Amino acid sequence: MSTPKVSIIIPAFEEAETIGGLVAQIRAAWPAAEIIVIDDGSSDQTSAAASRAGATVYSHPYNIGNGAAVKSGIRAAAGDILVFMDADGQHDPSEMKKLVDFIPEYDMVVGARINGGQASAGRAFGNRVFNWFGSYVAKFPIQDLTSGFRAIKADLARSFIYLLPNTYSYPTTITLGVLRSGRPVKYVPIEARKRKKGRSKIKFFQDGVRFFLIIVKICTLYSPMRVFLPVSVFMFTLGLAWYVYTFIAEGRFTNMSALLFTTSITIFMMSLIAEQICQMRYERREPPRAVRREAPRDPPPAA
Repeated sequence: MSTPKVSIIIPAFEEAETIGGLVAQIRAAWPAAEIIVIDDGSSDQTSAAASRAGATVYSHPYNIGNGAAVKSGIRAAAGDILVFMDADGQHDPSEMKKLVDFIPEYDMVVGARINGGQASAGRAFGNRVFNWFGSYVAKFPIQDLTSGFRAIKADLARSFIYLLPNTYSYPTTITLGVLRSGRPVKYVPIEARKRKKGRSKIKFFQDGVRFFLIIVKICTLYSPMRVFLPVSVFMFTLGLAWYVYTFIAEGRFTNMSALLFTTSITIFMMSLIAEQICQMRYERREPPRAVRREAPRDPPPAA
């Protein structure tokens, strides 16, 4: 069996000080790998530094977003396995083998930061909340929902490219998409190095809200009842509590209780319909498996 080709995709924006050294480290550790750097409209020498270090560089004419750069890398890559890395030097190329070695047994392998990287206390808390919520959505213990260091089968990455946003939320999207489609995923502990130069371009509040909305969107795409059902139960519980209160206090059933009960039933019925639509959409998207057919046998000789 031939060794699968590995393509390493690095989205970069204003990373001229770090990208050259990172590409050189990758080239030394993985000389046969295809290294693709997507310069997302940088105004500095990011493209030139990456090219001098030996990477294949594709440049966006202006800054579109981290996720858009990843999508461009997926389209350009020729490898059987795609490895995504950040350009700021946090990910150690020597740990890439930990991820690649688990493929093809797993469809995607993610590096889970065991020391929190350079995240502040606020971002670390936010990541824990996202991990919990993502685990609820996917029914799988997610250890690091926002990790940008991962390896994935190329055909699987291309099948999810239409879902990926143009922003920093692409790890969240592809993780939940792969898990909700029933593909095996593995988390491998990694040491995230502190950023040596520059500052993180992720905005805590703005990108945090975007991550949350991405989780809800992917949840409604793949498992709508995980969103609708808790809302329905909440509305029903609220209506029941209000009915008990008004019955004790006023001895009657109020219009507000009726509205809450009706809303609860409506949301529940909408969740059932959405779940059926989701299932039909997924069945159409999943390619049919080839059917193994027996070769025709020669008829027995005549007696």
